Amino acid sequence: MSLSEWLIQKRNTCVKNNIKKSNINLPENFWIKCNKCGFLMYYKNLNQNFKVCLKCDYHFPTSSQERIDGLFDVNSWKSLNSNLSSTDPLGFSDKKLYRLRLKDMKIKTGLSDAVQTGIASIHNISVACGIMDFRFMGGSMGSVVGEKLTRLIEHATYFKLPLIIICASGGARMQEGMLSLMQMAKISSSLYKHNEAKLPYFTILTSPTTGGVTASFAMLGDLIIAEPNALIAFAGRRVIEQTIKEDLPDNFQTSEYLFKHGFIDLIVSRLHLRKILHQLLFLYS
Repeated sequence: MSLSEWLIQKRNTCVKNNIKKSNINLPENFWIKCNKCGFLMYYKNLNQNFKVCLKCDYHFPTSSQERIDGLFDVNSWKSLNSNLSSTDPLGFSDKKLYRLRLKDMKIKTGLSDAVQTGIASIHNISVACGIMDFRFMGGSMGSVVGEKLTRLIEHATYFKLPLIIICASGGARMQEGMLSLMQMAKISSSLYKHNEAKLPYFTILTSPTTGGVTASFAMLGDLIIAEPNALIAFAGRRVIEQTIKEDLPDNFQTSEYLFKHGFIDLIVSRLHLRKILHQLLFLYS
């Protein structure tokens, strides 16, 4: 009997015998249920499988640090510009002051902003990489995200390194207004110089990749790779339906739909991403 089957049997027995859930002393994060297929699995096994469901291959959300640990050679990651942090240039306030929201996010995630940038290696091939983290204000692109990615691209161009950016974002950060929208052009112009130097640039689109990120650097890769069933879009589904006055297909804005229509080049499971990137880097080197 598998662990998942044992847990289901244990739960059913408790329900049958009217035993309250509070009386079952299981450690926190002991097991987790798949959002797609409902499969119960040991949390440790899910982490060892790169946050991919062991039954249906559903890709759970994952942090930038977990991506670093799973993608690159051990101890090869060298962070760049990790001290950069957003201020509150507009004095923005909604339900909470923007500066206080930033402070809370830093404490919650341990990050200075919504992207980590650095140099690492994949099977001893050096790469420059930026990894967005959706946990930090929905991976929104503010001035610091734009600045860190621009500096990363310039570093990659100067040292003639291939470039990888892993995208996970709700789009531009509204709390910084025009300053956030400017990052689209700033990053794109740096990518143009990287391309002029005949250096490869790969983008990896994860769920979700939307808004100004999709409208700029996410779609400028020499090769555009996406995780399975990722939400990739510019505007929201409801906005589009209201605009064109038509119902959209159920799989609209998924990586599979975009692959079928030629917007992306590859769909690669997180389990195989390191291997595929190594093959591509070897091919382009």
